[in-house]
Amino acid sequence: MRAAVLYGYNEPFKIQPVELQEPQQGEVLVRLAASGVCHSDLSIQRGIVPMRPPIIIGHEGAGVVDAIGPGVTSTRPGDHVVLTWLYSCGHCRDCSRGRPHLCDIAAKTTMTGAMYDGTTRFSMGTTAIRHWVGSFAEYTVVPEQAAVPIRKDVPLDIASLLGCGVMTGVGAAMNTAKLEPGDQVAVFGCGGVGLNVIQGAALCGAEKIIAVDLVEHKLQLARQFGATHVVNPSGGDAVEQIKSLTAGKGVDYAFEVIGNVAVMQSAFTALRSGGRLVIVGVPQATAQLALPAIAFLQEKGVIGSSYGSPRFRYDIPRILDLYMAKKLKLDELVSRRLTLDQINTAMEILEQGEVARSVLVY
Repeated sequence: MRAAVLYGYNEPFKIQPVELQEPQQGEVLVRLAASGVCHSDLSIQRGIVPMRPPIIIGHEGAGVVDAIGPGVTSTRPGDHVVLTWLYSCGHCRDCSRGRPHLCDIAAKTTMTGAMYDGTTRFSMGTTAIRHWVGSFAEYTVVPEQAAVPIRKDVPLDIASLLGCGVMTGVGAAMNTAKLEPGDQVAVFGCGGVGLNVIQGAALCGAEKIIAVDLVEHKLQLARQFGATHVVNPSGGDAVEQIKSLTAGKGVDYAFEVIGNVAVMQSAFTALRSGGRLVIVGVPQATAQLALPAIAFLQEKGVIGSSYGSPRFRYDIPRILDLYMAKKLKLDELVSRRLTLDQINTAMEILEQGEVARSVLVY
């Protein structure tokens, strides 16, 4: 089988044959049909998210189960599945409380590029190759918990987007913030995840949804996904523009979807009394956020959102049901469809901000 292997930070991916073991205890072999190309993949390639090469990444995958290892009970060959990048164990304290995205074991193992037992499944000769989901490949092996069965009438290239961007954005609005009808929100950053925060807010019945971005074509897309107002900071202070749209009070929720500390500070300033800043974007690991302490006496607060706070086996099928009922836009997210051989092109146009999402189709 072929895969896109990353051998070093800031290097292009190399498309080459690799070996893949059969699934072991509790594991699933998946034939990939498609993979979204996410900004987190770019962060790994650039070394911002330090996952050690050589590694096969790609974490927005969907495909068909080809084989299962011993002990697998939740899926079988022929099932269509969406892959999740958190390998939640299903039995730790947070998994038992319905918060699998905060799984203790996942926190220790998922980002290592190895399986639960610390071993790898990909190799090239005598060289072990790590993988993080590994959807930039024709096949991959993942723990059973990371393969979520879905209805078979959803196109797999569309379903792949649920692996990260859609779940993260829609979930931030619906699960993390738990928006209510009538809420006023601002979304800072209108890339693929930000657009999904916007449509998640619209699904929740938010009354005013203010999209904030420096790129005009992204603001135009934001309107298509449910933004009621748009703000371009190049035309004046973003916070002042937001307050002028909210009778001088600010918003109930501000979502930061960039990972930029300065933007987080602006988003916090845009809150009304009792408002919440929801941090969705991934900052650099050493970044520090400074906020005015006095503001907390107005009951303002900060919430982190990891992966959209999902219950994977409930939320992924639910969101796909909303898509099939034409309540959620997913087709419109796909700007380009490319092949595995075009992975480096996909990364380039992502970095240039040309696309909401590119999807590799196999």
